[in-house]
Amino acid sequence: MTEDPADKGERESKPSPIDVHVGSRIRLRRTLLGMSQERLGEALGLTFQQIQKYERGVNRVGASRLFDLARVLDVPISFFFDDMPEPLAREYGGPAARRAVGFAEAQEGFEDDTLNRRETLELVRAYYRITDPAVRKRVFELIKSLAPQDPTAT
Repeated sequence: MTEDPADKGERESKPSPIDVHVGSRIRLRRTLLGMSQERLGEALGLTFQQIQKYERGVNRVGASRLFDLARVLDVPISFFFDDMPEPLAREYGGPAARRAVGFAEAQEGFEDDTLNRRETLELVRAYYRITDPAVRKRVFELIKSLAPQDPTAT
């Protein structure tokens, strides 16, 4: 089966959804740490423009760069693939990825972008700046008490 050159050109000009997902996870972790693109770039020996391209999924992150990012952002490499939407993993993943997806419970209709909102990131950063564990726990309990009860919680 031969590949249509027009298809190849279209695929090269559009970022892979996997690269976009990995980039969004880089941005999420960097933001949670309160780290600028410039600072992350300096830690990796890159410019902030290169970091921007990784975060948008325009530039693909190679294995050694992913290893460096995990080290600098203090996360396991798997972090960058966490929360990948099931259809994306099924369509772009290999046979092993398709098998692995079957172990997780389906999250039908889960299109919530809460974790990527600036408000959420600022709240999490502020929460973790509370140095006293007892105070942090009280704040956590206060927030939980103010939220409406989740009927699906057991």
